[in-house]
Amino acid sequence: MTDAQREWFEKDYYKVLRVSETASGKEITKAYRTLARELHPDANPGDTAAEERFKEVSVAYDVIGDEEKRASYDEVRRMGPMGGMFGGDGGPGAGGFNVGFDDIGDLLGGLFGRGGGGRGGGRQQQSSRAQQGADLEAELALDFDDAVNGIETEIHLTSDATCSACNGIGSAPGSAPTKCGVCDGSGMQNDNQGFFSMSRPCGQCGGRGSLITDPCSTCRGSGAEVRPRDVKVRIPAGVKTGQKIRLKGRGGPGRFGGPPGDLFVKVRVKDHELFGRQGRDLTLEVPITFAEAALGADISVPTLHGDAVKIRIPAGTASGRTFRLRGKGGASGDLLVTATVLIPDALSDEQRAAVEALDAASPGSPRSHLETCREEMS
Repeated sequence: MTDAQREWFEKDYYKVLRVSETASGKEITKAYRTLARELHPDANPGDTAAEERFKEVSVAYDVIGDEEKRASYDEVRRMGPMGGMFGGDGGPGAGGFNVGFDDIGDLLGGLFGRGGGGRGGGRQQQSSRAQQGADLEAELALDFDDAVNGIETEIHLTSDATCSACNGIGSAPGSAPTKCGVCDGSGMQNDNQGFFSMSRPCGQCGGRGSLITDPCSTCRGSGAEVRPRDVKVRIPAGVKTGQKIRLKGRGGPGRFGGPPGDLFVKVRVKDHELFGRQGRDLTLEVPITFAEAALGADISVPTLHGDAVKIRIPAGTASGRTFRLRGKGGASGDLLVTATVLIPDALSDEQRAAVEALDAASPGSPRSHLETCREEMS
């Protein structure tokens, strides 16, 4: 039994998902979704503990969230690492074992993605050595307009990629790997330990099941090379700084026939000199004069698309009032225009005389209600 297989005896996936062993499939799915939302890296940026817990929850759901895997998992935990080895009609010393490590291996085969158990099945055992490629992360700086409206673009990165000369095989073009003679191509070696045998990766081929006698000169037999590449990515409308776009299968190359990893594109949106963002809407501050606020006016405001739109400022508009222009906020939002009354830093003699005349013509004080309230309280 490999170290990886022993983990299935030690991990209580029901406890990881905080459900009982009798929980229904719906209850397990509900618990997983709740924990996944709570622990997702996007919701906990920089929290490595939450990220590890998120991975643990995902692994647990991958097993007990699947009916067939859950049945095998429950049976394995019921038996235990030595369970049933000496059971049956014969009993210990009665001439044999009913269930051994090979039988446990048969149960674990379904969980580890291989149909066969410990008896034979060399090619099936070899597939269990497949390794998924590493996940990669790249950063993409986006113009404000592109983030609001969405865009299809390319990311330029230098990383491990499938070798272009041997297509990931590792052997020189025109040659092929040879079957390992030590493990007979299975990738595993069995060590007899008295009553049972323990399996471990082959020491000769490292679990690959084959040997490269004529390595590729480009990748030196690794099947991967570091090279620049361009990856197309479609950025949806409305992305924000810090958001990650997942490109499945565009990460590092897999090994031993394993699938490639994923590429996560982290978005950084550049600021705009005029516009801001509020959810899916755009925001814009527009200064207006005191006369426009008091008397009302028709003013022209810009939009992200470049065309100008006229809006009506009603008479008596207070500073800070916001007007919503529907459909003018990019791909899927509105434009929120906030009017700000502009107070001049200095007045000319003519302006001062006009303001003083307005003050003299204004009836009473705008703070009279404060005086009335103070007198009632005293």
